[in-house]
Amino acid sequence: MLSYQHAYHAGNLADLHKHALLAAALDYMTRKAKPLSYLETHAGRGLYRLDSEESRKTGEATAGILRAEAQGWLPADHPLCRALARIRMRHGATAYPGSPLIAEYFLRPGDRADLAELHPAEYAALSDVAGFATTYPRDGFQMAQALCPPTPRRGMLLIDPSYEVKEDYAAIPRQIGQIARKWNVGVIALWYPILADKRHDPMLETLMKAHPDALRSEVGFAPARPGHAMTGSGMWVLNPPFGLAGEAARLAAIFCAHE
Repeated sequence: MLSYQHAYHAGNLADLHKHALLAAALDYMTRKAKPLSYLETHAGRGLYRLDSEESRKTGEATAGILRAEAQGWLPADHPLCRALARIRMRHGATAYPGSPLIAEYFLRPGDRADLAELHPAEYAALSDVAGFATTYPRDGFQMAQALCPPTPRRGMLLIDPSYEVKEDYAAIPRQIGQIARKWNVGVIALWYPILADKRHDPMLETLMKAHPDALRSEVGFAPARPGHAMTGSGMWVLNPPFGLAGEAARLAAIFCAHE
């Protein structure tokens, strides 16, 4: 199944949570002079428009990043806010970056980026904006398994599936376990939706049992519309960079204050 299109959801509250943690992690990791590798298994199109028909149809960005910016949820010097400002200078005031362009803001000459996207239309759009990276029109887990451990060995992998296929919940712990055994120093970050039916719980229990020192960050929010099943956002991070647990706690408090 390849029906998922993130353009309808770009800039929602789940993106705010995920991207704030991603930006904080990369901000810390790129302070050291050593080069790093950045990989994504489900990169999407890389750049979205918050005035697009898709975005206006759901209103998720209005209730997400636009609300957060209007109400000052994050300080102006937050890594995500800095990345957003630079990207909007380049692409316009209504632009919202996917994780690849957030990563581009932090990556330096000598760093490596590898991005996979299987959806043909999304891959074509990604290719137009991701000249800084090597892009792959293939299954992202296959790419990660083939490239890990990457060179440079220091680095981060973001796994951000659409979860269109329910079997993903059972397969992901196995995939992460295999990658972690090959790349024991890699920062491996997994985004997942918090759903009313709690179908994510067994996956997280398996992951935490295998990797008890991993960071588990979860925030809650109201469903985007009546009947919508997502009631929060989760990020699970193996080998979290220094300070990321504190950032996760700050975000949890911010979301709680604005529920």
